[in-house]
Amino acid sequence: MIIATTAALSIGDLTVRGLMSMFLPVLVVAWAVTLLSTPLIRAFALEIGVVDHPNETRKIHHKPIAYLGGVALFFGLIAGIAVSYAIDMPSVFRPIPIAVVLGMIAITATGVGDDVWGLDPRFKIMGQLVAAAGLSLFGIGTQTAAAFLAYFFGTSDLSFEVVGIAINVTEWVGVGIVAVLVLGGCNASNLIDGLDGLLSGTTSIIGVGLLLISLLMALHLTSADLEWLEQSLPTSVVATDGVSLAGARIALCMALIGATLGFLAHNFNPATIFLGDAGSLLIGYFCVTIILMLGELGQTHFVLAGLIVFGLPIVDTILAITRRKVQGLNASDPDANHLHHILKRQLGTVKLAVLGMWAIETIFMAIGVAIVAISIAGEVRVMVVYLLFILIFGTVAIAGAMMGRRAARKSKS
Repeated sequence: MIIATTAALSIGDLTVRGLMSMFLPVLVVAWAVTLLSTPLIRAFALEIGVVDHPNETRKIHHKPIAYLGGVALFFGLIAGIAVSYAIDMPSVFRPIPIAVVLGMIAITATGVGDDVWGLDPRFKIMGQLVAAAGLSLFGIGTQTAAAFLAYFFGTSDLSFEVVGIAINVTEWVGVGIVAVLVLGGCNASNLIDGLDGLLSGTTSIIGVGLLLISLLMALHLTSADLEWLEQSLPTSVVATDGVSLAGARIALCMALIGATLGFLAHNFNPATIFLGDAGSLLIGYFCVTIILMLGELGQTHFVLAGLIVFGLPIVDTILAITRRKVQGLNASDPDANHLHHILKRQLGTVKLAVLGMWAIETIFMAIGVAIVAISIAGEVRVMVVYLLFILIFGTVAIAGAMMGRRAARKSKS
């Protein structure tokens, strides 16, 4: 109680301007490190022959382009995170958990291995699950399950015994949610990375949306919130690291925006380097980590809002899976009918297609931020957010099925 009370006093004077100024060095350092390290990584990739070769069906570049851009992104993100540890934050703010950094290492190593040697998909999934397990062990995202179960079943304390062994349903549901979101986020980012600057620019917009949500949540922390967090965290964590992930969320968003903007300078059409799997998987993991942190107080609807902010990669993935399934294809079969391919054919140039995709993502970002703002103001019920989430992505799934049916009929005629 003492920690929560003094914490409430220490955060009471925070403003958007103050928080932005506090964490601005994270953005600047992440941007500068990524911007300056990318040409070095590009030269190294060309030297060892890690390049993406063009073909006539799906890849539209006309000469080999270096991979391993994700390594430069990793350097920028790590540099930004390192700076965040030196920031004098309010005592209630926890620093970025080390599990996030360990997960970044696991994801990046997995992606680099695939870029250089071409890993079996099972090994890629294992790397992503290792990162997800790290988040779960440190409690990142697991509170989302507690709130979900409490809302629908009236309690979050669901457990039973099997041959004398206690099974905590809430914990296992939480672990499952974290694993599904990490796997889904990594692969959604990977699927959308199909045009110069598309994923890096889209992620910058996503980062802005998640930053706005994080700022809103930080400014509306209450003494009751802090007391709840203090009671739910291990004593050792509270005594040394504060109680709230509000500062960590803002720092991660700043690092994400800075690093992706730094990389975009080299990746926008005509690109001189690609993210590769190392970059796309890392971006998916990083975004999902921030989104899971939005639920530290059990606000499942805030996590759903964060997923809406991450909407464009999710939409493209749902469209691809449903379209291919209806056509009788494997969900992983590559094709040239992703949303960005369609826009490229309709608009005629890579730049216009990318700008169109960014515009779509901006709409998703605005919807997600608006949901959180309205929720904090108490103007919307949690069930409305659940229904809106289902409506948006359910409609996308139906649209993907219709696209698949049209493609199937066309192939038969």
